[in-house]
Order: sequence, then structure tokens, then C-alpha cells
Amino acid sequence: MNHGQHRRISGKRAAVAGGAAVALVMAGITFQTANASEPAPQFTVKSLTASAAGKLSSSLGKDLGSNDTAGSYYDAKTKALVVNVLNGDAADTVRRAGGRAKVVDNSLSELRSATKTLSGTASSVAGTSWAIDPVSNKVVVTADRTVKGDALAKLDSAVKNLGGKAELKRSAGQFKPFIAGGDAIEGSGGRCSLGFNVVKDGQPYFLTAGHCTQAISDWTDGQGNELGSNAGSDFPGHDYGLVKYASSDTAHPSEVDLYNGSTQKITGAGEATVGMNVTRSGSTSHVHDGSVTGLDATVNYGNGDVVNGLIQTDVCAEPGDSGGSLFSGSTAIGLTSGGSGDCTSGGETFFQPVPAALTAFGAQIG
Repeated sequence: MNHGQHRRISGKRAAVAGGAAVALVMAGITFQTANASEPAPQFTVKSLTASAAGKLSSSLGKDLGSNDTAGSYYDAKTKALVVNVLNGDAADTVRRAGGRAKVVDNSLSELRSATKTLSGTASSVAGTSWAIDPVSNKVVVTADRTVKGDALAKLDSAVKNLGGKAELKRSAGQFKPFIAGGDAIEGSGGRCSLGFNVVKDGQPYFLTAGHCTQAISDWTDGQGNELGSNAGSDFPGHDYGLVKYASSDTAHPSEVDLYNGSTQKITGAGEATVGMNVTRSGSTSHVHDGSVTGLDATVNYGNGDVVNGLIQTDVCAEPGDSGGSLFSGSTAIGLTSGGSGDCTSGGETFFQPVPAALTAFGAQIG
């Protein structure tokens, strides 16, 4: 083929291509031009504090409902709120609000239903806990080292029957309330820790764990000086107690002891968010950090002591830390309830949310 022939053939091909282009123009130019003039919106993931992420999560939860979402968590590394969604419309709602959308298989309604199904089995097995984990989009059931034989087989079967909605994990320790908690408070039944100073009807009180106030009625400080007496207690079911100071003149600063000669000022109470960085102070193991791994957890400590609505964390704790403070910056988050492990080997620790305790007793941080 010579150059002339090649140019003529190329020209024919160009003409054919041009004709095809004309056909495409006739068929689709209006649609394509409309898209070109209205580009897809670009959403920016907001950089948030854990507290701000919690507020955004609460707002989005109301907008989306349990059928379009499956919980959320705070990504501390990127400072973003991650929201689990079931469809594209819900994902767009999350993105418009500044969150990061993650499409998952299990809705919050399905996971809550799975939790109810599991509670019928797990609540009869001491040494177990269960909570919805938004990161894995499953209900995570944890069995401590005391769960063996038929009890473990029963639990394993219940989890497997839920398919991809649940998973079973083991803990090397034993779940138990940490009887014995900031600063030490003592009584005839043992030792706990003071959680947060609060005010009720203009009078000074403090919060601690309910399993502490169940065992001890009158309290002294670490030097044997009178502190006060119980004014309210709820355990099991919940795990919070209220103690009224013996004297209205007792100094009750809204602070947490950091055991290094300084304190952390506490200005209010807030809800936990999965992924939130938190700090715990207690009279046995003092100050340790970690993160929130689950919400609305239920723990069966044995002997009929089942507690609901707890915050699950990877923060360590030991006997004597019960009732102690869990906080994030200047925000009161929880009261040490119990868990497994220690501050050498690690483990899980559960906390009673502070806002629920304040509401129950009609008290305020202060």
C-alpha cells in the first residue's frame, strides 16, 4: 500500500468515526452536557475531636434511623467519624455532614436483635460479656477463662447460629467487679476509689461504683478521716453509687488525681464514642490510658450480677480501682466497674457511663 492509499483509507475511517460521533451527539449530547455542567459534589471529611464526633454521631443517628445505619466510631488517627450505612443515600447524608461513610452488611436493628437473642444464652453463663462492635459490624461475645465445657459449647453454638452477625472471643482473665478505685475511699467492707465530685441540691456528694456502695455504707479517706455515707446505690443492673459528704464544708474540687502531683480539671460529663482516647485514674494502679472499644455492653460477673449499658475499653485496671474516674480531657466519661486482667498483662475493663448516673441521682458535675 502506498502513502496515498493509506491517507484515503485513514480518511474513510475518520469519516466513519465522525459519523458515529454525530450519532452519539444526536443520542446523548444533552445528557453528557448536563453532567458536565453539574459535576458530582465533592465532600470533605471533617477533622473532629472525639467529643465533636460523638455529637455528630448522635445527630446523624436521628437523621438516618436504625434501618439505614449500623453505628459509628471515632478514628483517632485521622480524627474522623466513621458511620456504618446500608445504602448510597445514607452514605451521601453522612458525607454531606462531614463524616466518612462505610457500607456494611448488618443494620443496627439486626445487630440489636442479635444481641437480644444472645442475651438469652449469655446471661445464663457467668464470665461473659457482649456488645455491638461498629468496627467489625458484629456483636462481639467475650468469654473469660472460667467459661469451659458445656457452657462454652452452648455459647459457641448460639454465636454460630447468628452467622455473620456475631463472633466469639476469649479473654485470658476473669471478669469480676474491682472491689477495692482517683483517690482511695475505704469502709468496713474493703476499698474503692472516688469517681467524680458532684453537687446535688447545692450539697457536695461524690460518685463511685454501685457494687462498692452495695458492700459499704460509710466511708473514710485513706487516712481514716470520715468522708460520708451512701445516699444512693444501684447494682446489679447498673453500677453507680452516690455518697454524701459528712460536712457541707468539705473541699470537693471537680478534679481527678493524676498521681504525679497534678490534677485534671473536670468541667462536665459526656458520652463515650467507640475509638475515643480515654484515661482512667484509680487508687491501686493509678493512671492508665486506652481507648473505647464498645458501647452498651452487658457483663455477667457471676452470682446473678449482670450489669447493662457499660462502656467497654482496652484500659487496664486492678482490684481497688473500682469506682475510679474514666475521663477524656476535661470530660467525665465513666466509673470503673470491672473486667479481666491487670496492668501487667492487660485485659478488658468496663465502665458505668457517668451521664446515666447523674440523671439517676439528679446530680451535676461540680
